[in-house]
Amino acid sequence: MKSSLFPLARVTRPAVGGPRAGACLLALVAVLTGACGSSETSEVGLATPTVRLSHDRAPAGSPIDITYSFQVAADARFDKNYRVMAHVVDADEVLMWTDDHDPPTPTSQWKPGQTIEYTRTVFVPIGPYIGDAGLHLGLYSVDDQTRLPLVGQDMGQRAYKVATIRLQPQTENLFTVFKDGWHAAEVAAQNQAVEWQWTKKEATLAFKHPRKDAVLYLDLDSPGKALHGPQTVTVSMGSTVLESFTLPPDQPMLRKIALPVARMGTEGMSEVQISVDTTFVPMLVEGSGSKDKRELGVRVFHAYVDAR
Repeated sequence: MKSSLFPLARVTRPAVGGPRAGACLLALVAVLTGACGSSETSEVGLATPTVRLSHDRAPAGSPIDITYSFQVAADARFDKNYRVMAHVVDADEVLMWTDDHDPPTPTSQWKPGQTIEYTRTVFVPIGPYIGDAGLHLGLYSVDDQTRLPLVGQDMGQRAYKVATIRLQPQTENLFTVFKDGWHAAEVAAQNQAVEWQWTKKEATLAFKHPRKDAVLYLDLDSPGKALHGPQTVTVSMGSTVLESFTLPPDQPMLRKIALPVARMGTEGMSEVQISVDTTFVPMLVEGSGSKDKRELGVRVFHAYVDAR
């Protein structure tokens, strides 16, 4: 859901005819074949990128925990901070979504021989594509988009393939219903792929009993620092509190909350309750100028029960 899409550059080749042109074309193909889609390169790679995926199969809308790892070369030096390029492409190498980000340890602080490793959670965007998708990594400058040479299978333009993910239809997800205590879904004006629902003081999420332990991915925030202070969010199943945490205003947060099968009951559907200690009505906040008269709790981007 939270993703940014960037078009890939495409090369259009003119029509070629005649024996001489054909020979030139064969020579060009030979050069390109040696330069792209191969792990062989004359450049010295500054690091070896790899990833570990929490799941190698992912239905649309589901989360994946990606552990990024960069093994820095013994003689590598980085002159400045570079950004991690993480692109997911379909079987035709067409870009579907990205997870570009700044690594927690800036590249200017990477040491020769060091291994840089960290984990990020991404949610697979809702889309029609089903099948294998490739994950390509790189390092690039935000100043001029220059990409660094790395060690691995170069798919062209210093984008290195590190994993394959099998994308599945959304119907493979555990059936889930936003039951009571939710306001209608909203989308961002700047990006229709970003969607959320506000809770009221208490909200119930119902899901098909998975008959095994599961994890609730709760991706939320509460914007409007001028409208309210920190809120305490409590996640429960019946009378059992699973987790309680403080959510400061304007600070996105992702919680992974264990859902023990022993707490899910015996019925076909189970429920989780999400409650906040304080709500606010934007219209009633002095000086807000808002016409929103809804009682708001927290804003939830993803509430996903993972029983995979």
